[in-house]
Amino acid sequence: MKLRLHNSLTRRVEDFVPLDPQRVTMYVCGPTVYNYVHIGNARPYVVFGLLARLLRRQYAHVVYARNITDVDDKINTAAAAAGVPIATITDRYAADFRADMAHLGVDAPDVEPHATQHIPQIIAMCERLIAGGHAYSAEGHVLFDVASFPAYGELSGRSTDEMIAGARVEVAPYKKNPADFVLWKPSTPELPGWDSPWGRGRPGWHIECSAMSEAHLGETIDIHAGGNDLLFPHHENEVAQSTCAHGGKVFARYWLHNGMLSVEGRKMSKSLGNTMVLHELLQKHPPELLRYMLLKAHYRQPLDWSAAALEQARRTLDGLYTTLRDLAAVPAAAGADLPEEFLAALTDDLNTPEALAVLSRLADAARKAGDAQAQQEAKSALLGAGAFLGLLQIDPETWFQGTATILAPEALQAAFALVGAELRELQGDDLIDGLVAERQQAKQRKDFAKADQLRAALLNLGVVVEDTPQGPRWKRASAAPVAA
Repeated sequence: MKLRLHNSLTRRVEDFVPLDPQRVTMYVCGPTVYNYVHIGNARPYVVFGLLARLLRRQYAHVVYARNITDVDDKINTAAAAAGVPIATITDRYAADFRADMAHLGVDAPDVEPHATQHIPQIIAMCERLIAGGHAYSAEGHVLFDVASFPAYGELSGRSTDEMIAGARVEVAPYKKNPADFVLWKPSTPELPGWDSPWGRGRPGWHIECSAMSEAHLGETIDIHAGGNDLLFPHHENEVAQSTCAHGGKVFARYWLHNGMLSVEGRKMSKSLGNTMVLHELLQKHPPELLRYMLLKAHYRQPLDWSAAALEQARRTLDGLYTTLRDLAAVPAAAGADLPEEFLAALTDDLNTPEALAVLSRLADAARKAGDAQAQQEAKSALLGAGAFLGLLQIDPETWFQGTATILAPEALQAAFALVGAELRELQGDDLIDGLVAERQQAKQRKDFAKADQLRAALLNLGVVVEDTPQGPRWKRASAAPVAA
């Protein structure tokens, strides 16, 4: 099935044809590791990680690189505030980033280059640009000469004036042109730095990605991806310096950019106090719920994160897991291929909303299947498609029980008033199990008033009890109250 992708450079959806089908290359701009990433930062890694999975279905060898920016002024500020070397900050938050990505179901890249491990390559690229007349040194800086690259601005589609304003460029006397950007800058004694032909200094942000991409993927790569906030100036500058450093060769053949994430209809920002940190969200919500949220809108469109949207996503996943729980006795077939309509959605420019719609249709088919073979086929298709998206990966009972463990203190006190001291020593799921058992015993004693009180207390804790012929079972309510 032909893969089609929207190319930001040509501004249209195109058939994806790799330069070398035996070695498909993709580079995604990674995090600057000075703090935890927010949920919007995670969107490109979820989306383009899914693209890497899709590429691997079609091509024998895919090399996916996602870098770590571990030298940057924000890192310097964080290290200075903590009174530690920058590596103390970057090592910690790089490890936290990897752990958070793993919890979110994001596949690790094939290559994870660090900027500080590529200083010689960065210096060599600066030297080539100077030798080719595309960069110049001034007062310990190396700057790219924008006027030397007539195609500057083609990727972002901006005029020179727009680019100068958009980049909020520093007006400095050593610049030939206000739009010229820094490739290398001097470091004062208290800042991290490396020896170079222009004195002790450190790299600019843009040159890092060009040097790391060249080192691991080659001079021309198939796909370069990231958030659309990087389109200018970061990606525009990468195009300029890489093209000029490689003698005019095309740097990236396909450019993909994901839309930004807002919160309750407002831009996410520290000034508004609505920044949602992924590390914290993962402690409050099932990772699959967060992943579903990041996939529910088409990657090129904006995504609004809201309580209502989170609630709807949870209801959807609850429905899918209910189907799997009801079919628990049906064995899934090993090695079942992905449904054609599911692959058709994903190969159509990563149409994840349609892929998720296919997932719902597969669940409907599984519920309506009339015989054992039809049930097995439908369940296998549902599980296979879900696994490819990084969803439906846990036992249904764990899904319904394992996420109601952070209980609101007020609701706990109301529940404790109905039970003995032995239950008050329990926590999380063990407590829920005890309350459900206590309610069942009250029903058996025909103390229906107490049973109703316990049902209400459980609901206040965010737990719904279902009475079935096999006995009571519980699940998390769609809007469970949790501790702040």
